[in-house]
Amino acid sequence: MSEHKTLTSEEVRQKHKQYLFPSVKNYYKESAVITDAKGCRVRDLDGNEYLDFFGGILTISVGHGQEDVNEAVIAQVKRLNHITTLYPSLPMVELAERLSNITPGQLQKCFFTASGTEADETAVMIAQTYTGNSEIIALRHGYSGRSLLCQSLTAHSSWRSVSTQVAAVKHALSPYCYRCPLKLSYPSCGVACAQDIEELIVTTTTGQVAGMLAEPIQGVGGFITPPKEYFQIAAEIVRKYGGIFISDEVQTGFGRTGTMWGIEQYGVEPDVMTMAKGIANGYPLGAVVATSAVADSLTKNTLSTFGGNPISSAAACATLDVIERDELVKNAGEVGQHFRNGLEAIQKKYPKLIGDVRGMGLMQGLELVVDESIKDRTPNVQAAVDLMEATRDRGLLIGRGGLYSNVLRLAPALNITRSEIDEGLALLDESFTAITQRG
Repeated sequence: MSEHKTLTSEEVRQKHKQYLFPSVKNYYKESAVITDAKGCRVRDLDGNEYLDFFGGILTISVGHGQEDVNEAVIAQVKRLNHITTLYPSLPMVELAERLSNITPGQLQKCFFTASGTEADETAVMIAQTYTGNSEIIALRHGYSGRSLLCQSLTAHSSWRSVSTQVAAVKHALSPYCYRCPLKLSYPSCGVACAQDIEELIVTTTTGQVAGMLAEPIQGVGGFITPPKEYFQIAAEIVRKYGGIFISDEVQTGFGRTGTMWGIEQYGVEPDVMTMAKGIANGYPLGAVVATSAVADSLTKNTLSTFGGNPISSAAACATLDVIERDELVKNAGEVGQHFRNGLEAIQKKYPKLIGDVRGMGLMQGLELVVDESIKDRTPNVQAAVDLMEATRDRGLLIGRGGLYSNVLRLAPALNITRSEIDEGLALLDESFTAITQRG
C-alpha cells in the first residue's frame, strides 16, 4: 500500500501534465487543485475558497457533500458495492420505478449506464431497433459525448477527435436565435430552423429516419435556448417521417431549468429520454427512460457493467429525496429568475461586451462579443478567458463554452440561496469592471 504524500499545487499540476492525456485539459493559467467542498463552496489545496457556479458541469445538483446523499452512499457501501445487472438490486429497481413515475408522458422502462455518453448511444440504438430505420437527426452546436457515435452526433469540430464519423447522423440547423444561421429574427422567422428539418430529411436521408436526439438547452454549445415552439414543430416533423423524439436531459434534467425536465418547458412528450450528471449529485450514473413499446424493441442481450451500480443508484434515490423534500425544482425557477434579473442588470452595464443573456432556471449563459453594436457580433474569446481568470481571482468558479468558447456558463447547485446568488453576481460584476478597465 502506497504512503499518502502531501503535494503542493504545482506538484499536482506537474503530475497531471506528466501522467494524464494532454486532452484532459484544465481551466485557468494555473489550475486550481480542488480538495474540499461543502454546499456551494469549494476549497483548493492552497486554502483558497470559491463560490461554485459550475458544479462539475451541472453535476452537483443538491450541493457538495450533501449529508443525506453521503449517508445513503455510506449505508450502501456497507451492504453491497457491486453485483452487475445480471442480478436485480434494490437501489436500481427503486430508482427505475421512481424515474418511471416522474418522467413525462408514457415513459416507463429504464436502462442504466455509467455516463451520458452511454445513455445517448443506447437511445440511438433503441430508436433504430424500434423504427427499423438507421438515420438519426442531431443538432449543430450539440454535444452528446466522447464515443465514436457521440462524437458523430456532436457538432463541434473541437470535440471531434477523428475524421471517421457515423454516416447515419444528419445535422439540423441549431435554434441559435442570437446567431441565426438563416439570418432571420424571432418570432417573425416562423421558427424556420425547425421547419428546415423536413427538407433535411427529404434531401439528405432515405426519407425515413430513426429519430431525433436533441438537448432542450444546448449545454456545451453555450446554453443555446430554442424558441418555445421549436420542439413541437421538430418532433412533429420527425414523427411524420417514421422517427421518434429523444430528449437529451443530461444537463437540463432534475430541476435545472425550473421544471423537472427541460423538455417540459416546451410542452412535448418524448419517446425516449436520456439523463446523467445531476442524477446522483456527482456519482457516475446515466439512464435511458423509454416508452414500453420502444424499450421492448431491444431484444438482443445488452448490459452496462457499471450501469445501475448499487452505490450510484442509492445516491440517485437520495438526491431525488432531497430535490423533492426541499422543493428544489421550485427553487431553481424562483431563484433562477432572480439570477436572470441580476445578469440582465449586468448586461445593461456592459452592453457592448455582453451580447446575449439566455437560459432557463439555474442554467444561464452570457455570450461575450467584441462590440454588440457591430452587425457581425464577433465572438470575444479573449474577454471570456480574462473573465474566467478575474472571477477565479475573486473567489468565483464559472464555466465556459460555445463553438467559439466565448460563452460564460453559470449553473450553481439547485439549492443555492438568493444571498449566494447576489454574492456571485457582485463578484461577476467586479470581474467585468476589472477586465473592461484593464482593456
